Amino acid sequence: MNILTLGIESSCDDTSAAVLLNNKLLANVIANQKVHEKYGGVVPELASRAHQQNIIPVVDTAMKEAGIDKKDLNVIAYTRGPGLLGSLLIGSTFAKTMSLGLGLPLIEVDHLQAHILSHFIQKDDIVPDFPTFPFLCLLVSGGHTQIMQVNDYFEMKLIGKTIDDAAGEAFDKAAKILGLPYPGGPLVDKYGAMGDSKRFGFPKPQIKNLDFSFSGLKTSFLYFIRDHLKTDADFITSNLNDLCASMQFAIVGVLMHKIEKAINETGVNKIALAGGVSANSALRKALLDKGNQMGWKVYIPPFEFTTDNAAMIAITGYLKFEKGDYSTIEQSPYSNSKF
Repeated sequence: MNILTLGIESSCDDTSAAVLLNNKLLANVIANQKVHEKYGGVVPELASRAHQQNIIPVVDTAMKEAGIDKKDLNVIAYTRGPGLLGSLLIGSTFAKTMSLGLGLPLIEVDHLQAHILSHFIQKDDIVPDFPTFPFLCLLVSGGHTQIMQVNDYFEMKLIGKTIDDAAGEAFDKAAKILGLPYPGGPLVDKYGAMGDSKRFGFPKPQIKNLDFSFSGLKTSFLYFIRDHLKTDADFITSNLNDLCASMQFAIVGVLMHKIEKAINETGVNKIALAGGVSANSALRKALLDKGNQMGWKVYIPPFEFTTDNAAMIAITGYLKFEKGDYSTIEQSPYSNSKF
């Protein structure tokens, strides 16, 4: 039996809806919120208001692109958490109301788990090289940096996490220090591609086990820039590309060190990337190069599945539907990760 799944994502500042036929993508629509750019970060109240304005047209557009009517749907999946509670409430309330109105099964989805399962979306008629179990997943974003050992679709073990800031925060903080507009992470990647990554050296944290830390690296970068600006007011402008490249090199170096350590400790030499920072070109190249050198199997997600999107919510909803793992309307959103 073919299953049509509507996925709804509203965990932060992107309103998204997607339609899947089983695991095949039919539509994936995302409405970005430009209102946050002038504030240098996401303003929760403004995000909630924008979701209210966007969610109906986004869902409607997704179903039109998929060529279906709401009566054709079999199941509705939505992001329950983690994320901004106000934003999550908009998406969850819409999904619950639509589920009740159409008499369809409702499935809640964990946002982080969905990032990992985005690797199982089929985009066209060519079946991609899906990860095989078990594999490791480096889930790295603005709010999370984790290494998960994935033994099955819904059997995931957290083996490493950040003890303070996430890698995405380090990218965004570096961009802010350099005076780059929000969101700054992609700009660090852009300018870094034109710079010398060995020009400036920044200390890498020495954290035990498979855990991460980026707060010290952020502070070191801040003091480095502050001290050089005292003697050269044009230091950032004159060295922007090299500064971005060097900071990016340090962040990626921390991530790669832990990946290699995790593979050595677990014996699992299949590694997947997930999350917003998995779009970073330096990280992708470093992992692919190391994988070729060491004989690892590396899975890199398409760019459209790296940022927050509803396709990953829909694939997770479909897989949960297949195992009969339904939700109820009584379940409330949560802001913090369950992992």
